[in-house]
Amino acid sequence: MKMDRISCIAVDDEPLALMVISRFCERRGDIDLVTFNEPRIGLDEIMRRKPDLVLLDIEMNSISGLDMAGSLPRECCFIFTTAHAQYAINGFDMDAVDFLHKPFAYERFEQAIEKARRRIHARRTIKTDNLVVKQEYNNISIPMDDILYVEAMGNYVKILRRSGGYVLSRTGIQALSGQLPAGRFLRVHRSYIIPLRGVEYFSKREVKIAGRAVPVPIGRRYADTAYDVLSNHER
Repeated sequence: MKMDRISCIAVDDEPLALMVISRFCERRGDIDLVTFNEPRIGLDEIMRRKPDLVLLDIEMNSISGLDMAGSLPRECCFIFTTAHAQYAINGFDMDAVDFLHKPFAYERFEQAIEKARRRIHARRTIKTDNLVVKQEYNNISIPMDDILYVEAMGNYVKILRRSGGYVLSRTGIQALSGQLPAGRFLRVHRSYIIPLRGVEYFSKREVKIAGRAVPVPIGRRYADTAYDVLSNHER
């Protein structure tokens, strides 16, 4: 599968680890790599450049790679590179492409990069009017117009579909909210996001959407903003 070059930022507070990654990327020949051994500077550059791929150590001096991963732009996919195998479950729960346990060989590195290439390719070619979330170990693409509403359920979000059924994804409702176009969706409660399309009626306490039998509650902290948006939205 032919692809464009991959832009990549690697963050690790161990210079030797960055040297190994640099050599492996040079050997592949299709990765434009920039490295940082100061995590906070690296994070600033990631936010500015929004690379295709981020390689992250986990235990670093000034900030945890787990915390960094939770702050990455949604355009970036990431691979953890760490000597601490106990973080593997955290990595996959956070939707990491892969988990490279140091010291790793070039063949294992290449396997992880190929997985990243497939995800990057999917993001570049998938319709932009779709929401892509992870359910267990699968990436699910949901047309925006098929989202009936979103409900937070602990560490998961439940995305109800107009076409029937739902998708359960291990992510926070705040993170998911950032992936939805503000002009089409509205958070009305700490546990609910609704589409503006299909609103039947509303007050400062609740909003009724077509396809849901009972109204969605509007939280007190969201009431004024939600009421203003709903009042000015053309239905």
